[in-house]
Amino acid sequence: MDLATLIGLLGAFGIVIMAMVLGGSIIVFVNVPSLLIVIVGTLMVVLMKFSMGQFLGAVKVAAKAFAYKLDKIDELIPKVVEMADVARKGGLLALEGQEISNEFLQEGVKMLVDGHDGDVVKDVLTKEMRQTEQRHGWGAKVFTAIGDVAPAMGMIGTLIGLVAMLSAMDDPKAIGPAMAVALLTTLYGAMLANMVAIPIADKLDLRKTEEGRLKSMCIDALMGIQAGQNPRVIESMLKTYLAPAQRATKK
Repeated sequence: MDLATLIGLLGAFGIVIMAMVLGGSIIVFVNVPSLLIVIVGTLMVVLMKFSMGQFLGAVKVAAKAFAYKLDKIDELIPKVVEMADVARKGGLLALEGQEISNEFLQEGVKMLVDGHDGDVVKDVLTKEMRQTEQRHGWGAKVFTAIGDVAPAMGMIGTLIGLVAMLSAMDDPKAIGPAMAVALLTTLYGAMLANMVAIPIADKLDLRKTEEGRLKSMCIDALMGIQAGQNPRVIESMLKTYLAPAQRATKK
């Protein structure tokens, strides 16, 4: 579980809801027509921008903003160095049966053990890495689109409410509900965009970068092992993926 995403989301909504409660009854801020205009309207408009598969796939990818466990590079490097040492002493076949927690790295080791050429292994793994980045990218694009469309749908709802209010100026009882639709749709649009969609899109971009860096490191490690490089040379090469402060602590 990504505590930063969870705490940020709950904290943002908590502060807004607290302000609503302190300002009066929270029921005042609930309006079904406004919710329908913003939420359903936004989803329908965004659906037009993408294919059904991309739209539905974004929901699955969005889960990675909340629950996502990625192996740490600094914890994976010692395992790679150990495998490099085993392979240098006993050959690539000696890597068979090695316990590897990272599935991407394990897949690459299996290909090396099976005798595939290094260029083939690199090409296959690079394509897989690009496909993963593409899936994350489409998910981020869908939520970015939601962030763009939601405020616009809020403005449309505001215009609808204003038209309804102006057309009922002779009936004071109808002015209040119409004005509520006008203001609440703007509020809902801003909340959906800035408190949900845009943060999730940014987090998915971050996930794409993190996973791409890890997989790139795995590919470099596998190529070093396949070439029979010295384990210490491989370790030094892989440490370039760490921040300078982390490199100092791993010596």
